[in-house]
Order: sequence, then C-alpha cells, then structure tokens
Amino acid sequence: MIKNKKWWQKEVFYQIYPASFKDSNNDGIGDIQGIISKLGYLKNLGVNVLWLSPIYQSPMVDNGYDISDYFKINPIFGNMRDFDELLKKVHQLGMKLIMDLVVNHTSDQHPWFKKALKDPSSKYRNYYIFKKGDGDNPPNNWRSNFGYGSAWERVGASNDYYLHVFSKQQPDLNWENPELRNEIYKMINWWLDKGVDGFRVDAITFIKKDQDFKSLPADGPDGLVQVKKKTENRPGIEKFLREMRDRCFKGRKIVTVGETSGLKYSDFPTYIGDHGVFSMAFDFHYADIDVESGSEWYKRTDWKPKDLRKLIDASQESIEQTPGGWSANFLENHDQPRSVSKYICSLSYRNNGIGAKALAIMYFFLRGCPFIFQGQELGLQNFEREDISEFNDVSSISNYEQMLKLGISPKQALHYINLRSRDNGRTPFPWNNDVNNGFNNGTKPWLKLNENVGNSTAKDELQDKQSVLNFYRRLISLRNNPDYSDGLIYGDYKEISDLPDKVVGYQRGKDYEVLVNMSEERQRLPCAKVKILVSNYSEQHEVDQNLELKAYEAVLIKKVEE
Repeated sequence: MIKNKKWWQKEVFYQIYPASFKDSNNDGIGDIQGIISKLGYLKNLGVNVLWLSPIYQSPMVDNGYDISDYFKINPIFGNMRDFDELLKKVHQLGMKLIMDLVVNHTSDQHPWFKKALKDPSSKYRNYYIFKKGDGDNPPNNWRSNFGYGSAWERVGASNDYYLHVFSKQQPDLNWENPELRNEIYKMINWWLDKGVDGFRVDAITFIKKDQDFKSLPADGPDGLVQVKKKTENRPGIEKFLREMRDRCFKGRKIVTVGETSGLKYSDFPTYIGDHGVFSMAFDFHYADIDVESGSEWYKRTDWKPKDLRKLIDASQESIEQTPGGWSANFLENHDQPRSVSKYICSLSYRNNGIGAKALAIMYFFLRGCPFIFQGQELGLQNFEREDISEFNDVSSISNYEQMLKLGISPKQALHYINLRSRDNGRTPFPWNNDVNNGFNNGTKPWLKLNENVGNSTAKDELQDKQSVLNFYRRLISLRNNPDYSDGLIYGDYKEISDLPDKVVGYQRGKDYEVLVNMSEERQRLPCAKVKILVSNYSEQHEVDQNLELKAYEAVLIKKVEE
C-alpha cells in the first residue's frame, strides 16, 4: 500500500485529439470551441484530467507534433482567447488540463531552424544537430523512425546535413546546448504560469544522442540501422531530465507523464518515483506486443494471452519496485491502432461490445492511472482503407512507400498499414448518426470517417444501459467508490501464477482480483468464496468454489469473509 499519496494518483485521464474531436465552425477540422461544447460529455463520463494533443502553431506535417511556435495556438484550432476559455471552464467543472510537450524536435518552419539554415554562423545553428556528410553520403547510416530513409537531410547543395529522428520536417533539437535548454525551460514555465496542470512529455527518451555519431552494422536490407540504437535513452540523458525537473516542475502541484518508449525497467528510477523526473510514465512493452522488433516493423507477432499476462506482470512489478513509482496505464493513444482490433481475435466479440468491456476491466484496475483515448470508451474498431491516398499519417505513407521498394505488393503493404496505421485512432469522433456522425455540419472532414460497421456513436451508447460507454462510467464510479478505492487505487499489485494460459489476471491489495478470459473457450478456475463486483456479462453476485468464465468474460472479484 502506497504511503505518500499524490492528488493525481486517483485521477482518470482522457486524451483529446483536437483535430478529430468536434468541429464547431464546420471547416472540417476539430477545434477548441468544439472541445468546450463537449465538456459536459466528458464530465458525465467521469474523467478528471484532460490531455490535449498539440494545438500549437504548426504546419501539421505530423499533425501538430511539428511545432513552429510554442507560444501560439494554431489558427485551425482557434486562438489564445479560446484556450483561456477552455482552461477556465475545465477548472470550473473541477477537472484539470494538461498539454502535450514536444521538445525533442521542432518544425522546420520554426524561426530558430529558419535562422539556422539562413546563417550557418548564427547561434541558432547550434540549436539543432548539423554534421558534415561522409563524402557524398550522410554522416552515418542511421535510419529515420518514420520509414526506411536516412535520419539525415542534406542542406541544399552543401555537404551539411541535419538530424531528424522522425520526419525530415522535424529537425532534432541539440540538447547539448545549454542556451537551447534555457529557451525550452522558459517556454515550459510560461505555460505552467498560465495555469495548465501539467504535461504529457512527447518522445522524451530521444533528447540525448550518442556524441560519437558513428554508424552501426546495418539491420535491414536498406543498409541502414534503427536510429534509436544511438539516440534513445542514452547514457547521460538523466542530466537533461533532472535539470528540466528542477527548473520547471519542482515545487509545482502539477502532473507530468513521460512517453518513455524503449525504456528498460532498470531505468525506471530515473524517470518516475521518489527520485524520478516525472509523475508517471507510459510503458510500451505490452502495448507493442503485436509488432515484430527490428526494421521489419510491419510483420505481426503470433502472441498468446499468456505472453500478454507476462508482459503486464513484468511492467507492473517493475514500476511497483521503484520507490514511489506510478504507472500511466493505457490501451490506446494517437499513435496506436484501436485496442479491440488488436487484442480481441474474434470478430463476434469485437462487434458485441464484450471484447471492449473485457479489455476495459483488464487495464482499468492496474496499479496506476487509467488513460482513455477518445473513442475508446465507445469500443471503436479499426477502419479498412482501400487506397493509400485515404491516409494522412506521415509515418503510414512513408512506410507504405518503403515497403513497395522492398518488393512487397501494394495489396499486402496496404494490409499492413491498415493494421497498424496511427490514423485508426485519429478519425473524427462519431457523436451521432447525423451528417459526418455529428462531427460537424457537413463539410468534408480532414480525415475520412471510420466506416467500420461494428462501430456505434456516442448518442446511441449514452441511451443504451449496456453499452461500452456506460460500462466505462461504471468502472470509473467503482474505482472512485470509497468502499473499494483504497485497494483498487493504492493496493499492491501481485501476479497470479497458476492461471490457465488463456486467462490474464492479477491481484490488487489483499482482497481484489481481476480475471480476463482472452479466448472463446470457457475457463474454469477454483476459488474461495468471492463476490463479483463487476463483469462484462452480468451484475454482482457471489461465487463459491468454482468460477467459470465465459468467452471473453472479465471480472473484478472481492474475497468474501467467511
């Protein structure tokens, strides 16, 4: 049981992807006023903290994660007056608002980068990472995270190159430069002084690069190597992280959440806990269970429920062993496909809501804070696009083009992209059955609607007592119930070692267990006398001696004293 409780540990977070949430002015793009108009929906759902994906000034090459001005609101979303109104109304409703903080890179349209290109002798040249080419080749053989191309972009006809871990329109900042770091800290403090309640910190494990900038043996047929091997979670990153904590976060009553991809569990004490830099962190080990490691990311793994259980156990136990450690638990976000399509193998149990509810129980009572991505509470599934022209995501398009170069057929390449594209989670939110699902009043949305026949709308689900949406409301209410919250929020996490291979389960505190049948086969488990607090099939009831889980049934149970 945790001793030093923090205000944010009891909260339920909700991620809003602004371009796709609600379009108030019918220009095809969601906006801040659209978010304001739906605050009642979010309050009714029961969430406490709203996380906004980037709304800063941006050319939107990577949908706002390429920032050209940290101090301005992108006009497609509104203006600073709109943001101030949003922040005020969120606080009036008793909720919090956190921003997306993107400080590994900027847009190539940022004034700093423009000045760096215009005058190689200016101080801004050292705000980014420029290197001389190796003859007529890039400085090394690092491959960009977005596709199979080089992580280096040549500057005109010169022999100078700049580093971009992601797209070429997202040049990496040079964190080795203390003057650059000071500029970043000023910006962070400006937003905190404005009243935002914290940040989700994007791609933060990439801010430290190995300073030898050496090539490594190729790991793919393109002769390149994954850039992350020299730029992700590298030794020395703790200096930058702790400085940022001390200069910006320390002493403030805020919450910070690190996007810590590639993090080894042994490094958790640097990032979270009593001596870490963030309140909590996202762990991607089980979120990426379906993806092959290495350069051929598009290949699927043949994962089994027992593999998922082991990954969840390892994640939870590693965080719990970190003094003061806390987890940011999630199934979906703006970079992930829909969880029902990823984790539920049976189409029938995707379409009837049972699978979505099973997943909700599975992750909602893990130790840490639950994060809900917009539309997840409706049980939305992936789309099925028929042509690459229907995609917006720069990563999907780049990877599609590179697969064709590797000899993969257009049909097969499109299949892989449909499975994993980040656009799956970015389609306009389906509010109702009106034109464009109520996203706006008829203008063509910036991204094609998700037309999966298994999906439903918020209006339909609000009216259906058995819907996925109302099930999420029940889970939030249960987690907040003072009769259970001590165990379900603050209780220790313990693995259950003797479960059937197709069951994912764990214990919280002394009295609670979560059991999830991840198959269509019934699973029987011996048990003492227990009370089922919630099931995705039925209401509360007591069970003695044997607990039988139906297909994809998930339960939260409490031991009953004899």
